Amino acid sequence: MAAPPDSDPSSSIFSDKHSRLPDDTVFYAVFPDSSLASSTTTAAAASLHSLHIQILQTLTPLTSDYIWQHQPFSLSPSASPKPSCLCSNHLPHLHGHLRVGDNLDDEWFTVFLLFHVSSSFPDLSIRVWDSDGEFLLIEAAFHLPRWLNPQTSSNRVFIRRGELHIVPRHRLRSPNLAEALSFIISFGDESAAAPAVQAAVKKRISEYPEKARRNMHSVRVRVPAAVARVLSQEPCMVTLAVEGFYDRDIDTMKYAAKMERFLSRGREEELVRVSVKMSRAMYAQLVQQTFQAPKCYPMPPDRSDSAYVEAELGMKIACGLEMMYQHRRKDGSEGKGSSWEAFRESLERSGYFGGLIKGSKEYQRLMQNAEEYSRSSASFSRASEMLSAPVRRIDEILALPYSVDDFKRVDVPPSDDDYWLYNGEDELNSELLERQKEMELYDLKHKKKQKSKEQDNVGPSSSSGAEAFNPGDIAKTMQAFVEKVSSYKGAEVPENRNLKEVDLDVDRFFKDLESMMKSHGGEEATSDADSNEGSSSDLEFDDSEDENDSAELLEDMEDGEDTFMHSYTDALNEELKSTTLEKSFVRANEQAPKKDEGTSNVMEDMEEDFTPVDVDVNLVKSLLDSFSSQQGLPGPASNLLGLMGLQLPQDKKKGGK
Repeated sequence: MAAPPDSDPSSSIFSDKHSRLPDDTVFYAVFPDSSLASSTTTAAAASLHSLHIQILQTLTPLTSDYIWQHQPFSLSPSASPKPSCLCSNHLPHLHGHLRVGDNLDDEWFTVFLLFHVSSSFPDLSIRVWDSDGEFLLIEAAFHLPRWLNPQTSSNRVFIRRGELHIVPRHRLRSPNLAEALSFIISFGDESAAAPAVQAAVKKRISEYPEKARRNMHSVRVRVPAAVARVLSQEPCMVTLAVEGFYDRDIDTMKYAAKMERFLSRGREEELVRVSVKMSRAMYAQLVQQTFQAPKCYPMPPDRSDSAYVEAELGMKIACGLEMMYQHRRKDGSEGKGSSWEAFRESLERSGYFGGLIKGSKEYQRLMQNAEEYSRSSASFSRASEMLSAPVRRIDEILALPYSVDDFKRVDVPPSDDDYWLYNGEDELNSELLERQKEMELYDLKHKKKQKSKEQDNVGPSSSSGAEAFNPGDIAKTMQAFVEKVSSYKGAEVPENRNLKEVDLDVDRFFKDLESMMKSHGGEEATSDADSNEGSSSDLEFDDSEDENDSAELLEDMEDGEDTFMHSYTDALNEELKSTTLEKSFVRANEQAPKKDEGTSNVMEDMEEDFTPVDVDVNLVKSLLDSFSSQQGLPGPASNLLGLMGLQLPQDKKKGGK
């Protein structure tokens, strides 16, 4: 989790400098407003420790009975000069990460807790993200502004005072973390996300913490007395048991075949009945996997008995606990925990005591505060410490005396109904229908907006009926379409166009122009261009010289191109004399040529009349002819005009008879 020592404080955690984030882990960071103010290391650390205790006390009632999938929610301080968090290496803050695995409820319960913290402490700004990036924005994807995407969302999304905040782009183009925090502190009204975005995110967490309680599943199982002893003392140890069973491999299954730690008497071991609480995801992972009991495990003989079902589920828990215990013990991956001595050493390394002499009055005061902080946080972090050092804790529990009789006198409640495991299809379909409805509403809104934009750009012709059709609208619509900017998304008029100044290389421009003239004009044009090259490169584009420059340029071009253009035009006219191509065009101030006119008369007029072609009239004529030839069927003309919002009336003369 530590940031590289040479990383830029303002860089994003998603930059290439950092390694890829785990796929099933959510990260979060809590920044107090005081972290932006310059203060001593001792004062910053003391302030963070005080804030840490207050947050933990606020969250304890909500998390005390919750069984997390892999690891519990936790927070730890990160302050200079040796920060321990990836998201910031210069701002004092609290941070944590949580592996959620297959249980997404853990992730959204974490989001609920962070919103709860932000509501309880108004002077905090909170970030939360995972390997997908800003997953809160993904939840509200249908309501986000167009400019906000994964490339522009860095250091923009925060939770503050129970609301989602997004730093606007028009105020901060590319903010670093400190700039973004300063902005939402000073201009919270501007950074608050739109109501639709707020509603989409809060809807996802609206059922918590009740949903977190519903996510718990209690089940009655039969296990060896050693397993029952461990789970009764540390109920959260079932997390490691399910993880060890679900993630087993060939090597760890060898430990389950022997069951040395939790089945000392082998098949003669008596099973006891206990109630185990776990998440629904854990229960599904146990039930849905087929696993053959080890030969040394005492399973009931009657498979149809309810006791066999309880024993089978308990066998999976016991084997998972055995595999986890032996693997950690022999692999040396046992955590050190965070005892008082380890905590005190970390304070000394972080500069908490500020070089004070041991035994001094100020040193003793800081030491007393640290001891109080350690005692206060121990109750909340106990589960995290125990899960990081399970081997030692299991040995401590099993070292105390216990017997099978201790569990025979206890009333065990019945298992919870697991209907949800087999009727989840209805819930899934309901969720899919809700998402589908959300997509349809978004598409409908987008289409209405696009249609309104097209009407504004094209004019009244797009909304007029077929009876009020005006052929002149075709030319206007086509002209508006051609003038639009084309991108990979199609032709569109960009919003808030950022017109940058054109950087024109004058020398390169005239060299390219000279090369083109050489290819057209031959040696005479080449010599003329060479003689003018020096003066051309020194031209300045002032308004007072535009007319003179244009005249000189035209004169140079005419000298080199007259001979070529005359010969080219003569050759082209000679080729066209034997065709009727000219007859298909309508010239300006003329009516369309009649069908009974002779070809010879037209060619004679073409040689004498150089009236320009009326582009708009020819466009309309060609589209109408193409539409008429479709005879009411789909075709290119109707498709093109339909995309531009035009509906042509049917040709009643040809189709009606």
